[in-house]
Amino acid sequence: MGLCFRKIRKFRVHKDGVVCFVLLTAVSVLFSKISVFFGGFFAFVAGWCLYFFRVPNRVIPQKEGSIVSPADGRVVAVQRVAPPQEFGLGTEERTRVSIFLSIFDVHINYIPMLGKIRSIYYQEGHFFHAGKDKASEHNEKNTLVIDIPWGEGNDIGVVQIAGLIARRIRCDVKNGEDVATGQYYGLIRFGSRLEVYLPRGVLSSVQVGDRVLAAATVLAEIPVDLLSIECGVLF
Repeated sequence: MGLCFRKIRKFRVHKDGVVCFVLLTAVSVLFSKISVFFGGFFAFVAGWCLYFFRVPNRVIPQKEGSIVSPADGRVVAVQRVAPPQEFGLGTEERTRVSIFLSIFDVHINYIPMLGKIRSIYYQEGHFFHAGKDKASEHNEKNTLVIDIPWGEGNDIGVVQIAGLIARRIRCDVKNGEDVATGQYYGLIRFGSRLEVYLPRGVLSSVQVGDRVLAAATVLAEIPVDLLSIECGVLF
């Protein structure tokens, strides 16, 4: 899956954070020979990278039909909208939950519900502040469409959106891949937005202003009347 963990005291760090830490530590050593201030500054930034790229241990809800948050952060919008045509999610309005990630939030991204990756769509764009609604339409983004085994033809859209200072979206899953609820699939640097287009007919369990935890907070649940008799079997 392209995910490498290294133990730093009591928490794990994504491999991208380890690379940043090593490079910035080397820069700190070089600058410390010229200026104690600049050497200390880069040492601080190196330490902050370990914090930014931390990987939390989370307890994933086991209840069938649960849709979990793909990211840590604050819910900034819960809206009924028609998905963009290019996402391939149909034209019917569905609930979209938007989560803003500050630079202090965990930036590891997780699969919200088990299923199979149907498509991955990347779109270049701007880098407006990710807390603003216009970021959904105009910013650089990467979209997963996941076919889920509950309700015939149902699916979920998960959108990674770059923010004001985020300049790289990483996605480590592929088309056709089977994925599990709470599975790691990517990250965004540094400050960003995640949006989830819930399955048709499913309402959100969270509200604007709520704090959510990746792979732990339930964003919504599939209604009992939509559960397939083959519930729990992947395709």
